[in-house]
Amino acid sequence: MSAESLTYLLVGILAFGFLIPKILEFLQVLRPVPEVPTTLSQYVTQAKLLEAKAYQKDNFRFKLIAGTFSFVFTLVFITQGWFGAIDSWLGGFGLPPLLVSVAFFALIFIGSDLLSLPFDYYSTFVIEEKYGFNKTSRLTFFVDKLKGYVLSILVGGSLLLVFLSLIHYMGEDFWWQFWMVASVFMVLVNLGYTAWILPLFNTLTPLEEGEVKEKLLRYAAEVQFPLTHIVVMDGSKRSFKANAFFSGFGKRKKVVLYDTLLEQHPPDEVVAVLAHEIGHYKKKHLKWGMLISCLEVGLLLYLLSLVLFSKEMSTALGGSSWSAHLNILGFTMLFTPLSMVLGIGMNWMSRVHEFQADAFAKESYAGKPLAEALKTLSVKTLSTINPHPWYVFFTYSHPPLLQRLARLEK
Repeated sequence: MSAESLTYLLVGILAFGFLIPKILEFLQVLRPVPEVPTTLSQYVTQAKLLEAKAYQKDNFRFKLIAGTFSFVFTLVFITQGWFGAIDSWLGGFGLPPLLVSVAFFALIFIGSDLLSLPFDYYSTFVIEEKYGFNKTSRLTFFVDKLKGYVLSILVGGSLLLVFLSLIHYMGEDFWWQFWMVASVFMVLVNLGYTAWILPLFNTLTPLEEGEVKEKLLRYAAEVQFPLTHIVVMDGSKRSFKANAFFSGFGKRKKVVLYDTLLEQHPPDEVVAVLAHEIGHYKKKHLKWGMLISCLEVGLLLYLLSLVLFSKEMSTALGGSSWSAHLNILGFTMLFTPLSMVLGIGMNWMSRVHEFQADAFAKESYAGKPLAEALKTLSVKTLSTINPHPWYVFFTYSHPPLLQRLARLEK
């Protein structure tokens, strides 16, 4: 394929990747506000459903503006050859090709993040603030950004350097070599997330002795779940939204409870939420998810190896000669349709896993407290109770609330 044809293809895929999500979001916004379902009558009012629809519309308008800005900006860079111009400018400093690649991605990362900063700020301090979700101070917001930059440089930068080094020095064999590196990294992150990364942004404290801890430990023992640590995270530092999760493989499991979960739910509901999370472990969802993620990374790297050394791709983005970083950037755009298909498959599997984890919680503990917890969580987060089927099919990683309640309350 000629460089000119590749440019047109990239523009077409860019437009496709912009329009499809926006059409789905528009279908979601068009869904009428339903009457309050009987099962939610004690938890939500018609006024609350109207508020949830208003929240949805505000987010849609905001995402449309932010997405359009990003789309037009990228479109201009492709059609005007500005990505290639940046490559030529960096090459003029006489740096080795590896350092040119590192500098190129550093500039793209910094530039894109600075452009998105006003949108992130508006989302946090206008939309989330308007509906009572935001508890992030402006100081915390910017400190989080700085910490994110440091983490990106230390961790992301190191991975990027390894990745680019393998490309420049190992040639076409880079893909399976970096696949091994990436797979090991993914496992290490899962093992050490709560120990190494999460404490950089949140404070974790051991759960105090009392009814909640006693019930959690008793239930974990009953289902033979190797629970070694239960910690509370100061999620209320940033949001009113509640959650819980655990990390780790083997016999060392650490459960993390948001402080908002403990504040908003009685002990039985907290145990039911944990039972759902343990259901994922018992059904081996985490291992399957890790395996599939590693296979996806391998597929992505192999497909990249097929186009990485094409001079036409570099030329399509405005380059004057072959460039590894331009080709990587072009490939991320070309991969968009396949990424969407893979995403549909992963979301479908995730929804199946959520039903299975709900069923485990119902069988091993009780369905009612989990159903009550889901109702409270849904109401407090202004979730949509009647999402559009196509929006669910393409984007939902969890089944719609009413479908989950129907199974739990059956």
